[in-house]
Amino acid sequence: MNTTSHYTVPDHHPAFSGHFPNMPILPGVVLLDIALQVISDANGITLSHCSINTVKFIYPARPGDVINITHKHTNSGTIHFDMSTTTHKIASGSVVINPT
Repeated sequence: MNTTSHYTVPDHHPAFSGHFPNMPILPGVVLLDIALQVISDANGITLSHCSINTVKFIYPARPGDVINITHKHTNSGTIHFDMSTTTHKIASGSVVINPT
């Protein structure tokens, strides 16, 4: 079953100060952190010990964007996710939960 969560990019996120003046975009590492946190919260799991199988950044996230994060936890332990706004796919990927 797919689960969808939402995240609104703050207009004054600290990462915008260096990425990039007069044309702010949210860095990929921040997008990945948001995805992992949303997935962790929605599933009541910790992803501090996970492996990132794949991740692809497709379109930049900008201040004020509402990002829809859809994720599916498979029986094999892989979690697939997609991040998008109403107009663009932003990122997609998959992670595997590693035993601690």
